[in-house]
This record gives sequence, structure tokens and C-alpha cells, in this order.
Amino acid sequence: MRDNPISSTIPFDQNGVHHGFLKLPFSRDDSAWGSVMIPICVIKNGDGPTALLTGGNHGDEYEGPIALQNLAHELGAESGVELDQNKITGRVIIIPGFNYPAFQSGTRTSPIDKGNMNRSFPGRPDGTVTQKIADYFQRTLVPMADIVLDFHSGGKTLDFIPFAAAHILDDKKQQAQCVAAMQAFNAPYSVMLLEIDNVGMYDTAVEDLGKTFVSTELGGGGTTTARSIAIAKKGAKNLLIHVGILKGELDIEPSVDLDMPDGDCFTISEHDGLIEPMVDLGQSVTKGDLIARIWPIDRTGIPAIDYRANKTGMLTSRHFPGLIKSGDCIAVIAIVMN
Repeated sequence: MRDNPISSTIPFDQNGVHHGFLKLPFSRDDSAWGSVMIPICVIKNGDGPTALLTGGNHGDEYEGPIALQNLAHELGAESGVELDQNKITGRVIIIPGFNYPAFQSGTRTSPIDKGNMNRSFPGRPDGTVTQKIADYFQRTLVPMADIVLDFHSGGKTLDFIPFAAAHILDDKKQQAQCVAAMQAFNAPYSVMLLEIDNVGMYDTAVEDLGKTFVSTELGGGGTTTARSIAIAKKGAKNLLIHVGILKGELDIEPSVDLDMPDGDCFTISEHDGLIEPMVDLGQSVTKGDLIARIWPIDRTGIPAIDYRANKTGMLTSRHFPGLIKSGDCIAVIAIVMN
């Protein structure tokens, strides 16, 4: 297989704090010998576990990038400084803008190749920009890691209750490690997450390599709140403490356990129109309850189309924009386990 063209401007195996870039050559109209410069921070102190922390997998999701910028600054504001031996042991790799072109443009997918990073794995070293970044993570960064945290929220089209997530895995020992890490993150909700489409996902690629993996959904609408950022900041530190990299005590509060056992958790629109939510996030619903109505936008005098819950549980996610199209996800309902 061909070598990946991405190179790091900073070392991965040298003690200290290092801020730099993953440099991907990219020739384009406005820069014939240009590069995509993906910011990266590597903090290392002796031998120990490695945590790979990413945000901006989708470019319109901001809790992760903000929390990781804060973390990189707090753990080491100046490049090359010696770390306090009592503060950190091991290595933290921080990449606030995973799909950096998408992050720069504030879009879910890359403006360069329309690549959805979370559907591009395992990637290709000779592929598009998005595929090259995915390949570099697949073959270089993820193999270095013991634990991987990938921040998500709903972006511009979905809104979520704030949760950390793990997946059902064939390897039950690995699953237990992922669940323990999810619980240590300690979001207000903890979800055993069913992915509606897991082909090409970063999650799947990391888990297939045997790594402990935690993801999140911390809000949505293409923005943040003070609460959602606080959850992200606390969760990242908790995870580093849990794995033994950061010294300190876990900051633990009650978390509601949720499960998504099958496809009936998802309600998908079969119509275009104006969506009227009938239930708010975090509310309990019973199977058959009215959860949304879709009104036509091209005429009056026509009744709305009702959409009802397929399960009894809690409204965990909802469509965010006021207009909806056929095929869009209207809502997700998860089952409360505690």
C-alpha cells in the first residue's frame, strides 16, 4: 500500500508539549503547492497510556473543538515546555478539527470533496482529501492510541439531549471497557447507541482495531451552549483521569442510562413540509403518542400529517430546522434503563 502523504510537523514520541500541524499537500487553484494544515497538539510525559481526542469530525459541531482547545491550552500553553510529573503520565493527542476543511467552512462535509469524514473509513492514501485524512488516522494515529474520544453533536440539522455513547460489540471485554469509559465521561445521559448507518464510520474503524472508544452527542443546531461546553470539558478530563493519564478525582454526577435496541427508535419522515414538534427533548413518550406533525408549505386548508412514537421511552433527538424533507430523521426515542 502507498504511503500516506500527510506528515506531522511535531514529534509524537518526545516528552513535553508540542503544538503544530498535520500537513497534507493539496494543489489547488489558489495555491499550486498548497497544503491543508490540520492543527494538532501532542502532550507526552514518560511511559503510559495514549489518548486520542478529536472534535470537528463533522465541521458544524462545536462542543468538541472548544473543549479540546481549552484542554490543549490548560495542559500546556507553550510548545516544548516540561510537564509537571504529578500532572500527567503518558500521552495525549489532541485534534480539535478532525475534518479541518469542513470545520473551516462550518459544514458537515468537506467543501473540497464533499467527503463525510464519519463515512470515509478506512480511507485511501491516494484518494480524496477526506480519504487521505481518514487513512492517516486509520494507519497512523489510531494504532498509537489506547483510548479514543470523538466529540459529536447534532450539527445544523439535529438536536440531542447531551449524552456519551458506547456500542454493542462482539468482543464483550472490549465493550465493557467502552462502557466503563462512557460512564467515566459522565454526561447527563449515557446511551448504548444504535447507528442508523455504520458503514465507513470512524467509530467502527476504531473499534475494529480493538481500541476503547467513546463518542458523544451534546446538543445541536450548529451552535453550543454554556452547559453543553461544560459537559464536554468535564468529560474529556474525566476520561483522561479514568485511563490514568491525568491525575485527579473523577467528577461524577448522576447519569440516566438509555438504550437503543432496534430501528423502531428512529422515526423517519415520508413527507416534505413544515415540522411542528409535539414533544420536547428529554420528555417521556408512550408508543403511539403524537410526536410531530408535518404541514404542507404550498397551500392552506390541508390537514397536517401526524407522526407517532414507535416505542415507549424518552425523546433523545429531534429534527432541528423548521422545514423537513422526506427521508429526514424526525425523532429518536431511547428506552430509559434506570
